[in-house]
Amino acid sequence: MAEIYKNYVDGKWVEAKSGGTFENRNPADRHDLLGLFPDSGPEDVDLAVGAAKKALPRWRLVPAPKRGEILFRVGEILRRRKEEIARVMTREMGKILKETRGDVQEGIDTAYYAAGEGRRLFGETIPSELPDKFAMSVRAPVGVCGLITPWNFPMAIPTWKLFPALLCGNTVVLKPAEDTPLTAVKLFEILEEAGVPPGVANLVHGTGEKAGAALVRHPDVQLVSFTGSAAVGREIAASCGRDLKRVSLEMGGKNAQVVMEDADLNLALEGALWGAFGTTGQRCTATSRLILHRDVKQTFTDMLVARAEKIKIGDGSDESVEMGPLINDAARQKVHGYVQLGKEEGARLLTGGTIYEEGKWIDGWFYRPTVFDRVSPSMRIAQEEIFGPVLSIIEVKSFEEAVEVLNGTRYGLSSSIYTRDVARAFRAMRDFEAGITYINGPTIGAEAHLPFGGVKESGNGHREAGTTVYDIFSEWKSVYVDYSGKLQKAQIDNVE
Repeated sequence: MAEIYKNYVDGKWVEAKSGGTFENRNPADRHDLLGLFPDSGPEDVDLAVGAAKKALPRWRLVPAPKRGEILFRVGEILRRRKEEIARVMTREMGKILKETRGDVQEGIDTAYYAAGEGRRLFGETIPSELPDKFAMSVRAPVGVCGLITPWNFPMAIPTWKLFPALLCGNTVVLKPAEDTPLTAVKLFEILEEAGVPPGVANLVHGTGEKAGAALVRHPDVQLVSFTGSAAVGREIAASCGRDLKRVSLEMGGKNAQVVMEDADLNLALEGALWGAFGTTGQRCTATSRLILHRDVKQTFTDMLVARAEKIKIGDGSDESVEMGPLINDAARQKVHGYVQLGKEEGARLLTGGTIYEEGKWIDGWFYRPTVFDRVSPSMRIAQEEIFGPVLSIIEVKSFEEAVEVLNGTRYGLSSSIYTRDVARAFRAMRDFEAGITYINGPTIGAEAHLPFGGVKESGNGHREAGTTVYDIFSEWKSVYVDYSGKLQKAQIDNVE
């Protein structure tokens, strides 16, 4: 009998009003059922938003350092339960244990960072242009926040949103991806244990079409924070624009690693393998394009293919496995469709390009690491986000051409260059159109205390993580105190 899980609303675990459920299965073994989860709809979202709205007046008055202390306790509990949660996450979304441990650690780091910001939720004091007048700016909560998160980082990304939102005095409703609901349940168990009051943080499971759309459209939600595809992000932005809601979008990428003729090729190889095939390529920051200088192109390509063919595929709970499955059958079919498209476009398939169904892995959604050569920058496999273990090699003759190719997509999330030339590295920092640039490192590996986000269609200008995320989840208020005892008129009385 499968375990049945519930939503978390107003401090209570409750079923969906419809009584409907959906299955959560292990992508490495489709016969492994983790549990049944509420197939929530607008009525369930309405209850959760109502609870958050009711809790807001009291929570916003809790001093920020006290809110930070609760989040510190969340971090401590996450640290204690790190291995347990990592194993749950590997079972429900497939990536290897080394990566799911890192996913939980990112949540821990974010909790500790947010806890510290409870005593550093800085405003500013500013000199007034008039005598006997004091001026300052302070932060205030936005209100009820709707958070919609993806499956590829089922602990890290929810914590990136939840913890800053709560620290700023907001209340929240989280709608996690339907492929990874159990990790969200574990997070909310920890929030409850740490002492987050009822109604402050609410969890509603379900599909994007029903629960997610209802959360975006709810009139009592003042802010929507979304991580996912650009197509869905556009719809959310349009809906929030009509209602004049604040919206933060973190969307896709078509990230490139540049390898110049003076690069440390062994180091660049490790970066390309990790960037392209870590998380089975299912990262918004995954390396999807490899831009190689012609002087090292053949040597580096041979090195890459030899190593890619040795990657051990299997269940991520096996410590010796290097790459797990794709998240579901639809994802695998999408990846395979792009591989067929690449061949039709004239790219040369060097390795991979086939579904992996060997031995006991026949019941999982596995795909071989895939490398294409002779890819032109205009090909669809070089322009569109594939979200799988597919890497396209593009040859260039110069650094300037590499910059042009790297910038030549509608995305601009992460970028990377391997070079020993310090001047070239600084030009890359200046000229790469991306929210993130790595020098002699892969395109993946964000740290919790730096801004995260992209330009162009990778986002809408906001940055998560670091101090910048607190600008998403707080309103700036300017405060003037006039102790002159008389009416002073700015821009009038200060001009002779």
